[in-house]
Amino acid sequence: MNSNEFNKLLARFTIAAESGDGDRFAQCFTPDGVYYDYIYGVHRGRESIAHMMQNLFHRDAGDDYRWEMFDGVIDGNMGYAWSLSSFSSRMERFKGNKVVIDGMSRFILRDGLIAEYRESVNGGVAMTQLGVETERMRQVFGRWVGWLQDRPATKAYLGRERGQWANGVLLENIED
Repeated sequence: MNSNEFNKLLARFTIAAESGDGDRFAQCFTPDGVYYDYIYGVHRGRESIAHMMQNLFHRDAGDDYRWEMFDGVIDGNMGYAWSLSSFSSRMERFKGNKVVIDGMSRFILRDGLIAEYRESVNGGVAMTQLGVETERMRQVFGRWVGWLQDRPATKAYLGRERGQWANGVLLENIED
């Protein structure tokens, strides 16, 4: 996939997300694709991804939901993009509260589709805009800390000595 094709996939991805059509959104993924969402958790396969987008996300986000991707870059089967998204909450206790979020997304690609999607956003900014209570934020942030610490990549990172990874990269480049 080249840069132009990747940015077209990003456009299809965000248009489908904005539409609330879960099946349309899931078609951007491989049949075994995985979507890691920082609120709704892990969704594997198109059926689960479609359900998350249509029945969870759009249940809570208003009809004014927007999501735009910028600065998409790709290298082999991995792509990244910065995004802005916004919505007015449909959740009863936060109804009408406007939220805007910026984030970074990582896409693992296969056969022109998304095999794995991960995002990094500051959920605390979103929760503050919603008006989430401090104690509830503490609980959610604690869950996020657990997810972060349980990731294999995090465990490998914490298991390395400081400078070990960078020195390995430098040595690889010197040998080339």
